[in-house]
Amino acid sequence: MATDRIDADTAAVLVGDAVTAPSMHNAQPWRFVLRRATGVLELHGDPERAMPRSDPDHRALHLGCGAALFNLRVSAARHRLGTHVELLPDASDAWLLAATTFGDTATPGDSGGLAALYDALRRRHTSRHPFADQRVPPALLDGLRAAVRLEGCRLTVPDDWHTGTVLALVHDAEYQENADPPARAETAAWTHASAASADARRDGIPTAAFGPRTAGGPSPVRDFGHGRTVPGRGWATFEKRPQIALLGTRGDGRRDWLHAGQALERLLLQATADGLATSMTSQPLEWRELRWTARDPLAAMGHVQMVLRLGYGPSGPSTPRRPVPEVLEFR
Repeated sequence: MATDRIDADTAAVLVGDAVTAPSMHNAQPWRFVLRRATGVLELHGDPERAMPRSDPDHRALHLGCGAALFNLRVSAARHRLGTHVELLPDASDAWLLAATTFGDTATPGDSGGLAALYDALRRRHTSRHPFADQRVPPALLDGLRAAVRLEGCRLTVPDDWHTGTVLALVHDAEYQENADPPARAETAAWTHASAASADARRDGIPTAAFGPRTAGGPSPVRDFGHGRTVPGRGWATFEKRPQIALLGTRGDGRRDWLHAGQALERLLLQATADGLATSMTSQPLEWRELRWTARDPLAAMGHVQMVLRLGYGPSGPSTPRRPVPEVLEFR
């Protein structure tokens, strides 16, 4: 593969697209380093943005960084740059998660139609609002399954019985977090009041993205405003039969998590392009005693990495992003 040494401006554009990715509590746990001598763009996990109580193994951190890596690939394809990605390239550096080299337009950088997903990058937002009771057509679900398989992962759409099991796990996880002061404090540290000022936070979940409280029965989304007063936050009735999907991998190591993060973002961008609204919840996966139960016993899936909710409804608001100079350095 012929390689190009991308310049600082190109790196900034690619990283600016990469950081639109979702991450647990919008912590944005990534750093990028451009090696000027080689043109390699490295992706590092940021231990200062880790969550030792909710994510002690850094599984969710790897998923978020994997999602950012996928966006980087989409951006490169849009700008006619081929990519070659090496995961976990240095066993001596646990925080170096990926190294990307770039090639000319003759390289197959757009395998799987990456460039076609570019327009969805900034339209993809997590929606914590009610969805319509309309079911997602099987053809769209098949397309999402195919998208996930391109990244080496699997997507399962469980039946009503297991959907009920997973939603019950979400509620069990809420109870466990409410009874765990360190877990509550960790979540609270990443939520904050919305603000448009120049010194407003550029990470975390602002109150504007909480969505409404549920007015009838348990909610299928995480309630970041539980136990606190949020001015102007209303109530709403959520769908009776939430349509969920489980994203999973055969293994459960760091490389699997990075693949799962890329599969997650490919799915979310494809769903956005298909006109679907989406939300995610990792709550039942944050507790070891609950996570194994999330797996659909009728599906050939080793480890569940994310629980998704799909449907038709309003898009969620955009959430803040750290500026590129804060996450990109040159060496």
